[in-house]
Amino acid sequence: MSDLYIAAGGGGDPLGTLIAARALAADPADPVDAAEPARAPLIATYAWERPEVDPAAGGPLGERDFDGLVHEGGGIRGGGFAAVTPATRARPPAGSTLPALAGHLPARLLLLDPARGLSCLSRQIGAMAEAAGGRIRIVDIGGDILTHGDEPGLCSPFGDALTLAACHLTGIPTTVHVAGPGLDGEIGERLLLERLAGCRPLVPDREAAAAAARALAWHPSEASALWAAAVHGARGTVRTARTVIHLTDTSPGLYPLPLPEALAHNPVARALVAEHPATLASAADVSHRLTGIPGLESERTRTPRQALPTAGIAFLDRDTAMKALHEAADGTDHITLRHAARSLGLTWTDIPALRAVLMTDAPLLRLTPQRMPPPRG
Repeated sequence: MSDLYIAAGGGGDPLGTLIAARALAADPADPVDAAEPARAPLIATYAWERPEVDPAAGGPLGERDFDGLVHEGGGIRGGGFAAVTPATRARPPAGSTLPALAGHLPARLLLLDPARGLSCLSRQIGAMAEAAGGRIRIVDIGGDILTHGDEPGLCSPFGDALTLAACHLTGIPTTVHVAGPGLDGEIGERLLLERLAGCRPLVPDREAAAAAARALAWHPSEASALWAAAVHGARGTVRTARTVIHLTDTSPGLYPLPLPEALAHNPVARALVAEHPATLASAADVSHRLTGIPGLESERTRTPRQALPTAGIAFLDRDTAMKALHEAADGTDHITLRHAARSLGLTWTDIPALRAVLMTDAPLLRLTPQRMPPPRG
């Protein structure tokens, strides 16, 4: 018996979800997961990437956008589900990091396909949970799953709300886990901690974070990288592609709360449950109506910060790169590798080569000396 883990927002969330799964499996207070700590978890996720990864417009990719999926229980159309393997490929012009993640994460990745609406998505999740033989655990990196819909930094509430509503409809016991409150830059840490009051956090150890290291070496995820860095002890300010994030002593925490409590916070999820939209587009319209943020377009229509022109990675040396990155970091202590690549005129696929130039294998690039604690006595 195990649990089904759901990476609530897609993109890089499977990396953080793996860290959460490892932490929960090692937690002696959680006997269901602790019974099989070495078992590769089942992680369900949307194929919902940033524009630089997936240039195709229109929201999350579905079954029809991939070749080489492994179907179980008749596949999505037959009331089952589909798994992503290293041999799976997104059909051009679509792009996805999921096949590579399937090869680099010690987990089995399952595809959430919401194309046929909320009820179909709920049936998929139910079939996945039945295959896992246990409960459902939703993992959200950052905490925007607890949105009230009016926070000034909110930019992508739809996917998380859709996940909450679909899991509610399964009727299967579900726990929501918020990892690294505020690390996605959408809702502030302080406000999230108020909403998580009474939740006792679990803090993953470095071994749990190390489980995602192979994928973090190349993946452009920022929120999962920030959480992994916080677990490894990083503190201070971080320049991301969109904003500045503060890593605090609260950042490594993984906060559990029952699904009904998470649903009570999220008006979009409650409306989806009440209105039961039959298509993805109509579900997105519900989110747009309540938040003012287009559910299927907000991530894709945002104009990225322009990269600085360079001659490319082959002509880059460490000193030149570090000088440019100190300027791009705006005085922060760290910079994400995604933002570092963009600032140097590189793409996310250049991240491994950039790491080699910078001589780092850490989740974030540190730009200032590590602050030492004051001497004792």
